Amino acid sequence: MSADRSPFAHQPVFQELAADDPREVGGHLLYARLGAGGMGRVYLAYTPGGRPVALKVVRPELSEDPEFRARFAQEVASARRIHGLFTAQVIDAGPDDATPWLATTYVPGPSLQQVVQRFGPLPERTVLLLMAGIAEALQAIHASGVVHRDLKPGNVLIASDGPRVIDFGIARAADASPLTGTGLRIGSPAYMAPEQAMGRTATPATDVYALGALAVHVAGGTPPFGDGPDPAALYRTVHEEPDLDRVPESLRDLLRWCLTKQPEDRPTTAEVIAAARNHPAVGGHLRFGEDWLPHPLTSQITRHADLPQVPAEAARPGSDSAGTLLVPAAAPAPTVLAPAPTPTAVVTALPEARGASGTAAAGHAPAPGPGGHGKGGRKRALGRTAVTAAVALAVGAAAAVLLLDDPDPVEAAPAEAPVSGSSEPGTPAPGAPVSPTASPTPTRSASAAPTVPAAPGPAADYAAVSRAVELTSTDAGYEFDLATGTVVPADSATWYVSRNDNGFLLPETADSYIGRDAGLGVAECLQGLSSRPAAQVPFSAVEPRGAFCVRSADGRDLAVVRVLSTAGSDGPVKVSLDRYRRNG
Repeated sequence: MSADRSPFAHQPVFQELAADDPREVGGHLLYARLGAGGMGRVYLAYTPGGRPVALKVVRPELSEDPEFRARFAQEVASARRIHGLFTAQVIDAGPDDATPWLATTYVPGPSLQQVVQRFGPLPERTVLLLMAGIAEALQAIHASGVVHRDLKPGNVLIASDGPRVIDFGIARAADASPLTGTGLRIGSPAYMAPEQAMGRTATPATDVYALGALAVHVAGGTPPFGDGPDPAALYRTVHEEPDLDRVPESLRDLLRWCLTKQPEDRPTTAEVIAAARNHPAVGGHLRFGEDWLPHPLTSQITRHADLPQVPAEAARPGSDSAGTLLVPAAAPAPTVLAPAPTPTAVVTALPEARGASGTAAAGHAPAPGPGGHGKGGRKRALGRTAVTAAVALAVGAAAAVLLLDDPDPVEAAPAEAPVSGSSEPGTPAPGAPVSPTASPTPTRSASAAPTVPAAPGPAADYAAVSRAVELTSTDAGYEFDLATGTVVPADSATWYVSRNDNGFLLPETADSYIGRDAGLGVAECLQGLSSRPAAQVPFSAVEPRGAFCVRSADGRDLAVVRVLSTAGSDGPVKVSLDRYRRNG
């Protein structure tokens, strides 16, 4: 395992509540936001006795769907019966409330997705211990008559005493909703079994396949069928053999067994545990001792265990179950799912001033992002030019733990993803019409070492890769992957455009420029990047139908983003994307 590769190693785990977040749900006091995604928001909450829980509030669109509500109630009832040592216990739920919600034990640790993106592949022994612990969790899940259906690195949390599997069976509830056919994707193609990809019934063997795919990712850094659009990944899952070249040779037989095409030919969870125990790297003993994780990970677990101070409503004077006196702290008056008015953002541009390190010169503090916070897990760095955004309730971004969606992983090192399409050179004319294309599908980006940006060339050196590709991010749980021209879950791309309440968020390693109008082309973009680079892109600067461009860290790729519509943090944001690559 490599050293910490992320420039955001010290970003906060807990995100302050925004004005539109509830303060109380089902008697649980909410104190911080852990994340947001396609199925809802997740909060750090406290029980009336002051114990921390992870509480998921379902999205309004799903809340209004009778099929989803019925299935959600059924799956919650099933999940309550699961008491595995390697699962996050469901402790409370409100499936019949106006807005359904679910609370589980708070697990103080990052997700496997976060770990691999930050540190790279894990050691052989750690992978085997993970497989054994997750297989035991699956045994408990399957014994209750539940199939997980969406086992992936984002649904496995890492604690000091072993892994914890979350979200077991809940994906089935969302599968019942008609919304799954209108842009809300349930399941993760990179980890789906062939029978699942073909729409057949999921069985315990389906979860064993997902465990194998997850282990390939953790041991080798990428899923078994690579990166790319979902349809391509699903095709390879059904028709091709997995790529295990990056996986240690001694693990390949076990992983290949888990990834067998036919469900009946895969190992049982008991056989997976036995194979892990008998592996030479483990030595016949499956123990989650102090050394089961590489040393750099222990500090991350400590950060997740350093909880914010309990608000007054959750810690009234008295003693907890351990006899410790609970001292109340100041907190806002609780409300039940009643959002407060949204604060008004004030964005002020300062004169260009930069020190040798690229931060603001003396007298100007480095700028936060638009709105002061992002919905994604990364702390979006915005600073080549000093710009200040003063926004009410500004908060830090979170490396989040989600109950039903991918937790927000931290940003990995930049990577250059393959692209395809037209090679026609040139730039679009001012006011050129935007033509719709097929709806994009989520993809994943591989990690790579940072590269030194090349000197920018003239506009004639850039050839078009694709043009006028319309993309829609349904909410802050999704971002635009500029390398592939698709919409992906937040924090899964390395060259991206994401968004928060008040604007677009960009990688620290990328340059950007806000154009004069929607006719922004390559020539103006290159000139602007050299003379007037933008540190951030607030919605107010590109509405209505404005445009901005983003250059990749190595200087080879350029993206022109035309804004078609925006709707804040929880509504859709629609753009049209042109992508260019420099010749040579």
